[in-house]
Amino acid sequence: MHKMLEGKKALLFDMDGTLLHSMGMWGQIDHDFLGRYGLTVPADLKKCIQGLTFYDTAVYFKNRFDLPEAPEEIGDIWNGMALEQYAHHIEFRAGGREFLLEAKKRGFLLAICTINARPLAEAFLEARGIRDCFSVVLTGDDCLRGKPAPDIYLTAAEQLGVDPKDCLVFEDIVPGIQAGLAAGMEVCGVDDEHSAFQEAEKRELAQYYIEDYVGLFG
Repeated sequence: MHKMLEGKKALLFDMDGTLLHSMGMWGQIDHDFLGRYGLTVPADLKKCIQGLTFYDTAVYFKNRFDLPEAPEEIGDIWNGMALEQYAHHIEFRAGGREFLLEAKKRGFLLAICTINARPLAEAFLEARGIRDCFSVVLTGDDCLRGKPAPDIYLTAAEQLGVDPKDCLVFEDIVPGIQAGLAAGMEVCGVDDEHSAFQEAEKRELAQYYIEDYVGLFG
């Protein structure tokens, strides 16, 4: 068993880019969505929205691109564009499903802590048959501040009944790593090609760093 798991009671996971190969899909959705208005994706968009909740991202899009729809309507459009992908096409990172099942078997408490929308998180978990692995699922729909604020991780620990120091966070972006650290937890950075521009900072901030989940239990 990897040393980072020793002594931990709970494992808290971001979802997109951390457990799932989904960030590329969101880049395509941004392209297709803005294309409806004759707009292109700005080069800095990915950096500007990192860590924002699903709703706050919709607010950002409305304000930056002067869109006619309300943020709630924008979110509904995105959910409609993404739901089929989350339910049937997006894949786990290598070893991810096996790692979750083994962690549950070994008595770890598991939580999803994603800023994405609940319908998309639930669609993925249900379709892959792993919803029961998670005692807590927190999403961007739960009225918590986005990352790097520690709210989502502190709330997960509270709902699990576990001290933050006994939690290990898995995150693929800098604001997420910062959120876990601010919650008083150890953090494992997860490699992802869509945050490759942050890799050096991710490695510097997080106590641990993995390419995937293969072999973490030996």
